[in-house]
Amino acid sequence: MLTTRSAGRVLAGVTLLAFSTIAIWAQSAKLSDVIVVQGAGSTFAAPLYKKWIDEFDVLHRNATISYDAVGSGEGVKRFLAGTVDFAGSDEILSDTEAAKLPGAVILPTTAGMIALAYNIPGVNTEIKLPRDVCVDIFTRKIRKWDDPRIVAANPGIAFPHRDIALVVRQDSSGTNAAFTSHLSAIGPGWQAAGMGVGKLIEWPAGILPASGNEGVAARIRLSEGSIGYVEYWFAQRLGLKMAAVQNKAGAYITPTERSGELALSGRVAQVRELAASVADPPGAGAYPITTYSWMFLYGRYADSAKGAVITDFARWGLGQTGQNYGAQLGYLPLSDDVTELGNQALHALTE
Repeated sequence: MLTTRSAGRVLAGVTLLAFSTIAIWAQSAKLSDVIVVQGAGSTFAAPLYKKWIDEFDVLHRNATISYDAVGSGEGVKRFLAGTVDFAGSDEILSDTEAAKLPGAVILPTTAGMIALAYNIPGVNTEIKLPRDVCVDIFTRKIRKWDDPRIVAANPGIAFPHRDIALVVRQDSSGTNAAFTSHLSAIGPGWQAAGMGVGKLIEWPAGILPASGNEGVAARIRLSEGSIGYVEYWFAQRLGLKMAAVQNKAGAYITPTERSGELALSGRVAQVRELAASVADPPGAGAYPITTYSWMFLYGRYADSAKGAVITDFARWGLGQTGQNYGAQLGYLPLSDDVTELGNQALHALTE
């Protein structure tokens, strides 16, 4: 038979168990109300998306957004398969890809510069790379750092007699697409060498492959005699030396905020014209290797609450706060007319 004290203990235990059960149920119910959004794609834009997600999640406790930096090609693949809620890419959807998802929303979210970063023993100053020299380095026609054409463009610099090691993206990436689009646009040499344009490139033998912008930057840093193409923020963060690249006007331009903004100064009427406008920008002070980065959304989401969160996230990123974060990370903020093109595309999603 229970004593008064024992009965009190049992009652207290039952009460505690009841409250614990209610607390667990309440927590589970609360978690079930959280809207989970999954994105994947571009490593180029990944640092910016991470920053946006961190800041957006603070303001929107009912949503959890994650982003896998797997490269533009894999991101688009997952988007077309319907296994993610949005994709990031540095190459716009092709007509063939867009045909698989009629009504897909294409948003410009940011822009950036692709730097030619190098690690040349004994060379601690900025080097200049003429347009045709860039092409011939990456088609392996120029194989030594003391090649006469490199030396002629850089009087006063003593280049070592050593092989040029090319560091390139081995994964399917928008950075590949943007870089090869530029090399194709500047003259016939790229195509004449049998080189292609796109997210996945068949490079000549003897290159150093790496995955993602971060992987390319790290490999350049560790590989003496190397040169590679990498998003500006990654090169800057690792303190890599970056070449002054000859632009369409004939000037040698280094990647800076101002030279990048000049590259984006061309005005277009439609989103799909943006990529072509920066393949070889004409401005006298424009940095020549720039790219827009894109976010792809579905035209309609079965879960309307999820669609609303994704729309809010994209619209917030296109706003002044989101673009300011991009500038802090070394990206090029979108001009007002470009963000307006993005907002018009978003409007179609919310109709």
